[in-house]
Amino acid sequence: MAQLGLTVKLHTDFDTALQKVADALKAEGFGVLTEIDVKATLKKKLDVDFRPYKILGACNPPLAYRALTAAPEVGLLLPCNVTVAQADDGIEIGIIDPLSMMGFITRPDLEPVADEARQRLERVAKALQE
Repeated sequence: MAQLGLTVKLHTDFDTALQKVADALKAEGFGVLTEIDVKATLKKKLDVDFRPYKILGACNPPLAYRALTAAPEVGLLLPCNVTVAQADDGIEIGIIDPLSMMGFITRPDLEPVADEARQRLERVAKALQE
């Protein structure tokens, strides 16, 4: 299976990890547009207990504008998802690789935008590891 993104382990509590992720994203020009609380949703809809798990929809407005201008259908792939999940040995952060999403759309003019987004998200992952 193809690698969907980057993974980082943090050894901290869940709320601290969420804040660190938001701060690292902000430093690279990404804002969190959406936050899905998977644990709360599964409890409410299915009455099951699930580990703390949130999906953040991160957006860098200039990059999103460039991508949407080049190919409006790319909106189906936006925003960039980042997961924050409780694991047995800490908090696992997953960050989508925008270049991996290029397999869904054949638009060479989008590759520079996806590449820039990937570079920024790689810096987010690196900042989280420090």
